[in-house]
Amino acid sequence: VRFLYWQVLNQPLPQTAIPRPRKEHKLPTVLSQEAVTRLLNAVDNVKHLSLLMLVYSGGLRVREAVNLRPEDIEEDRGLICVRQGKGRKDRYTILSDIAIEALRAYKHNYKLTQWLFPGAKPGCHLTTRSAQKVVACARRKAGIPQNATPHTLRHSFATHLLESGIDLRYI
Repeated sequence: VRFLYWQVLNQPLPQTAIPRPRKEHKLPTVLSQEAVTRLLNAVDNVKHLSLLMLVYSGGLRVREAVNLRPEDIEEDRGLICVRQGKGRKDRYTILSDIAIEALRAYKHNYKLTQWLFPGAKPGCHLTTRSAQKVVACARRKAGIPQNATPHTLRHSFATHLLESGIDLRYI
């Protein structure tokens, strides 16, 4: 209706109340713990495996994961410091022992610079699109039918914590 008045009729919209269409509310895709294990086992590259382990074990957004610096990982305390996450907020999240072992193997094989996950260009971090491609490739290789993305790992992290009895306010 708005397009008709503004573009075709070249008139202002009348002052009558035009109802807006309802926003869709879709449930997020959540992988089972077995499917997450299959997905992570399908990744061959140590760097990519470390990235996905951090996303899943810490419930990170993909942007937060690729923006990590080596000093943001606190192995002794089991924490990840997320700087300038969504809403430009800093926060801490958990770091599992399995993810720590994957990070150690990654640090042993790669020389870290400014970024924990450096990209192809010197001085730049890995792109979010690269992380999305890693998950898509691993999903196909693992034979997972759901349309899994890095954000699916974040949803799976929260759901698995909730299923294991962790208080929702803590999550």
